[in-house]
Amino acid sequence: MVAVSDIDLCRTDLYQQGFPHDLFTELRATSPVFKHPPAEFARTEEPVEFWVLCDHASVQSANRDWETFSAIDGSGVYKTLLEHRNHMIVSMDPPQHSRMRRLISAGFTPRMIAQLDEHIRNRTEQILDEVAEQGECEFVSEVAYQLPMHIIADIMGIPEDDRPWVFERTDVMIKAWDPTSGLGPEDNDKAQFDLWCYARDLGKAKRSEPADDVWTILAHAEIDGPGGDSTSLSEMELDMFFVILGLAGSETTRNALSMGLLGLMNHPEQMELLAERTAEVMGTAVEEIIRWSSPVLLFGRTATRDVEVAGQTIKEGDRVTLWYPSANRDEAAFDDPFRFDLRRDPNPHVSFGGGGPHYCLGANLAKREVSVMIEQLLTRFSDFRLTGEVEWLAAGPTTNVGVGVKRIPLAFSPN
Repeated sequence: MVAVSDIDLCRTDLYQQGFPHDLFTELRATSPVFKHPPAEFARTEEPVEFWVLCDHASVQSANRDWETFSAIDGSGVYKTLLEHRNHMIVSMDPPQHSRMRRLISAGFTPRMIAQLDEHIRNRTEQILDEVAEQGECEFVSEVAYQLPMHIIADIMGIPEDDRPWVFERTDVMIKAWDPTSGLGPEDNDKAQFDLWCYARDLGKAKRSEPADDVWTILAHAEIDGPGGDSTSLSEMELDMFFVILGLAGSETTRNALSMGLLGLMNHPEQMELLAERTAEVMGTAVEEIIRWSSPVLLFGRTATRDVEVAGQTIKEGDRVTLWYPSANRDEAAFDDPFRFDLRRDPNPHVSFGGGGPHYCLGANLAKREVSVMIEQLLTRFSDFRLTGEVEWLAAGPTTNVGVGVKRIPLAFSPN
């Protein structure tokens, strides 16, 4: 049995082959909620203690109980002291969070959603056209990353000529946490600042010269505030949402597509089922792919009062982390959780937050991107096979998306 006092979930070697499910299976059985020993991080002066919640019931309950588990100190393992965190939706609780969510939702009108759906289909075809002739590709960078980034760029109305630079800056933010990348926190900060400056200029352009895109709507959106006065997104709120959308919206979908493809390749009977009965199975298949991949590693919260969770007393002010991949393999919540089952129903995964006010704003968009890309892959190609080793991002809990796929060298045959 693993002694909690000996556990170090911040060791990056734990994540070199993906999420350490064997370890967390044991933790759910013996210590589903425990206080992690002090851990050192590059951005903290002192070692940080934090609670680990890794069973489904505790993670889901904490997700929904924002009054007890507050997001205002940031979404990472340790508290974020940056001033601009108060302008970031991931570091807000109601009523501020509710206000910003309503303003952002105003941009996704039925017409804009229909337009985005068309963009997803067109961009998917374009991406697959570019790799089809070679019969091989590096799937993560050439396919899985391209789709969500281009759709985000469509939402923002980013000119085509600017996209390579925006994509590169976003990619640096992700790679900076990879211990093998040669980059560090300062590279993340520089890339984030560059994108913030770009967002500021883009927002000004949308306000002065409106275009037919979601970002223009967001730049002008107004809703009624609590006192009846109208409220809109401040420049800083819009700029920080740009940075968050670029990072969270791209990396999570990239991981879902990449790990979803690996799941299908490792379970050929499930791939065959989906290829033969696409319309019938795709709805539950997308949910299972997202459960299986669990693109977000964790979110951090701060306890606002003393509270008991799974027999453990968490004190007011304690830092609490919610581990989604573990919750999504909990035997108490899922029948045979280590079976990749595209017909799984019900499927109460918590990949999008498990309900409550912090439920992922982009959930429907992500599911649509996964659905269209997987459908087109199976329609156009077959005989998927690896031509080299799969490489994993092993950043661990230094970042919310600290486990993912870096490279999938892939070959395929046209149908």
